Amino acid sequence: MLSSCLKYSLSGASTNAKSIQVDAFFNNTELGPANFGQTVTNKVKDYFQQNSSLRVVPSNGELQIDGTVVTYATAPIAPQASTGTGVNTTPNYGAQTRLTITLKVNYVDGAEPKNSFKDRSFTFYADFDNSLDFISVQESLEKKILDQIMLDIFNATIATW
Repeated sequence: MLSSCLKYSLSGASTNAKSIQVDAFFNNTELGPANFGQTVTNKVKDYFQQNSSLRVVPSNGELQIDGTVVTYATAPIAPQASTGTGVNTTPNYGAQTRLTITLKVNYVDGAEPKNSFKDRSFTFYADFDNSLDFISVQESLEKKILDQIMLDIFNATIATW
C-alpha cells in the first residue's frame, strides 16, 4: 500500500509555514517613481496576507522574501508610418507605448529549503495608447502589472503545486 500526504488549501497555498517576513524591495531604476520600492513591498505583504494564512512578521519569519525593482521602462510599440512630405512630415512614432516592470526576487523557505531561490526575475508589461498622457494611466498600469507579478511570485513560492 502506498500512502501520501498532501497539504492543500482553497487559496492554493501549500506550505506548513505560519509566518512570512517581507523585507524591503529596493527601487534600482532610473525611471520608476521614488516610492515604487515601498509600493512593491506593501503589495507583496498585502498579497500574502489576503491569499494565504501566513502572518506577515517583521523578523524571524519561517519564509523570507525580498527583492529589487530592476526594470521600470517605457518603450514605443506599434509603429506608425511617416506622413506628409518636406517640412510637413510627421515622423514615425509608436501608436502605443509599453510599460515593463521587472522584479528580481529572493525567497528563503526555512521549512523546505529546496523551494528557496535567489535573483529570480518576474516581469510583466502593459500597453497604453499614446493619445493618453502617461501620468494619467500610470497608476492603473502599475496595478495591472503588479497584480500579475504578485500572482507569479505567489505561485513560485508557496503555491508550488
